[in-house]
Amino acid sequence: MLLSLIAYLSILLFLGISVYKAYGFAKMPLHGRMELYPVPKEKGYEHGGSFYEEVAWWSKPHEVSHVREILEMLKEILFIKKLFENQRPFWWISYALHLGIYFIMAWTILLVIGAVFALNGIMVAASSSNILALLIYYFSILTGIIGLALVTLGSGALFLRRMFDNTLKKYTTPQEYFNLLLILAAAVTGILVWGSDLSFQPAREVTANLITFTPFAAGGLVTLHVIIVGVMLIYIPISKMSHYVGKYFTFHTVLWDNSPNLRGSAVEQKVKKATTYRPTTTWSAPHIKAPNAPKE
Repeated sequence: MLLSLIAYLSILLFLGISVYKAYGFAKMPLHGRMELYPVPKEKGYEHGGSFYEEVAWWSKPHEVSHVREILEMLKEILFIKKLFENQRPFWWISYALHLGIYFIMAWTILLVIGAVFALNGIMVAASSSNILALLIYYFSILTGIIGLALVTLGSGALFLRRMFDNTLKKYTTPQEYFNLLLILAAAVTGILVWGSDLSFQPAREVTANLITFTPFAAGGLVTLHVIIVGVMLIYIPISKMSHYVGKYFTFHTVLWDNSPNLRGSAVEQKVKKATTYRPTTTWSAPHIKAPNAPKE
């Protein structure tokens, strides 16, 4: 029962802290907007132009496409586009890790669906007569093997690259080494636990037990794996690895937010509100510091 509680707690904390951080980002004051052109949501994005190039732009509607903005955003989120363009050798191992995580996410979803099927009497196996169950079975195998392999390869390679690359070593903190080792430990123990049966039937059974709040028996290796994964899920949203929460806000409200600051606009209200903020810690800026007492 203890392992079940660890699993429930880690999942709830992962989701809860992630949502809380997203809420915090959404409520933050107006950022110092970078307005890096071209802005994908704007008309004329293709030639690198800007709405502000137009004659009397203030008298015209600001035409934007949020669909195009999201598509451009997804290129970075799903494929790490900037790293691919600027650091191709580093991209291969970094993307191996990220792609592996995407496969693990897909594998987890398939395990949940497969467990629901099994709980409803539908066999998820190679001999199943249900076409959908067959697809779930084979895609579970595919995503599980690829995901575990890529996460192991990517996290291990990134750890070694940061350790032995003289340039990266200068900028790598102990926390970043720990992050990679934690992911590597979760992946390696996952391979040791689930790799003995590549149909992943034991993983589906454990998932079914979690869905039905049924305690499950576990040996030492399974216990270790569940604890490591639980710690990782709780740790990720409170660490540097929580950048997945801030990606949208980075692009939408910092890099690409170029809404005009016109009189009476929502932007003007945000700017006025931002000018009222004062830091809660000491700051040496002269317009923040209290004036010195007059000398006698």
